[in-house]
Amino acid sequence: MAFELSASVRRYFSRLLAPRRVTRASVRMAYAVAIAVDVMQVLLGPFGWAGLDEALDLGAMYVTSRLLGFHPLLLPTFVLEFVPFTDMLPTWTGCVALVIRSRKRHGLVSDEPPDSMPVIDVKATRVE
Repeated sequence: MAFELSASVRRYFSRLLAPRRVTRASVRMAYAVAIAVDVMQVLLGPFGWAGLDEALDLGAMYVTSRLLGFHPLLLPTFVLEFVPFTDMLPTWTGCVALVIRSRKRHGLVSDEPPDSMPVIDVKATRVE
């Protein structure tokens, strides 16, 4: 029983940590989320101590990891947001840029969605 549980936990984390292919649409959406969260945190300014900053950071980390796949850079970015005055920096935008750069370097950014059907080109001919 314990061996099966540990094997399933290892499979789960290996799937979580394996880099996956991302599309251009998910890259644009990740940038949009990161920029929106950074702008909201700057606009909140001193009112961020009420817990809204932390909720925004948690949401940004979740959405970014769902769009781009988990990357270890997400963890220090999340922790860095708890340090006073660093939440005013555009940390999520920088993190997303670094993750996308890493994915591009490894060839994991594609132009087409993974579930797309192949295109069939048909030339029209006249039947007499």
